[in-house]
Amino acid sequence: MGHKSGFVNILGNPNVGKSTIMNALVGEKLSIITPKAQTTRHRILGIVNGPDFQIVYSDTPGILNPKYRLQETMMNSVRTALTDADVILYVSDVTEQYRLKNDILESIKKSEIPSIVVVNKIDLTDQEKLERIVEYWQSEFPLSPVIPVSALNNFNLDTLLNAIVRRIPEGEPYFPEDQLTDRYERFFASEIIREKILGNYEKEIPYSVENEIESFEDDGKLIRIRAVIHVTRDSQKGIIIGHKGAKLKRVGTEARHDLEDFFGRKVFLELYVKVTKDWRDKPQILKRFGYR
Repeated sequence: MGHKSGFVNILGNPNVGKSTIMNALVGEKLSIITPKAQTTRHRILGIVNGPDFQIVYSDTPGILNPKYRLQETMMNSVRTALTDADVILYVSDVTEQYRLKNDILESIKKSEIPSIVVVNKIDLTDQEKLERIVEYWQSEFPLSPVIPVSALNNFNLDTLLNAIVRRIPEGEPYFPEDQLTDRYERFFASEIIREKILGNYEKEIPYSVENEIESFEDDGKLIRIRAVIHVTRDSQKGIIIGHKGAKLKRVGTEARHDLEDFFGRKVFLELYVKVTKDWRDKPQILKRFGYR
């Protein structure tokens, strides 16, 4: 058997652990992770090379019913992921109402693309309930393996990897062996800042925010980053900044620490807040922010 290469797209509802699974399979934190829904807004590739295979994973936003243009672009990337995959991983978990149907799930079932059902977070249930969940998914996808995992604890991921490798087609690598992702440094800087916003603010604030890296300068020893946090209303600007700038300073400190861990050197980070009204519904602004 020759070399195998394939695109493996990860789909599922919000908060089932798609990003945690991809990060664990890739061995690097490429997708930000928070307990909040809609954490992932973009498709992110993670590339893994083995002795005789290359797997190109694609993390996707959680499946939802769009309420504004931003969410429509997120769902467009999910629908695209249904058509350009060699293998589809449909991720559920032991806590969600897994019997609920959605259009994406039905499209996967009708597709001729090989699929694998991943039941995540098995550390949060008992054996009896897990067996019922696995039995349900086996009835829904009779031709697909159903693999229980705990991505957080790296449990049974080797079984999942073997199932993926068996299903990707033969072919030459799509990317150089030393390439880890398709994204640039500015993207990861922006995502790390957004992760800290998701962790420090409640209600609508995190979903009204987009980060824009205005400048990124790296002299090999120090990275200087200037980032603008866009919000939709004046009242949100005050919440982001906080009393005497305390909230924004906290976000900046947490982000700087993670940026230094990610890039492996010192980071000087400047954060500013700007009101960009209704940016989530303006196609030109969404395009500038990298949404299609």
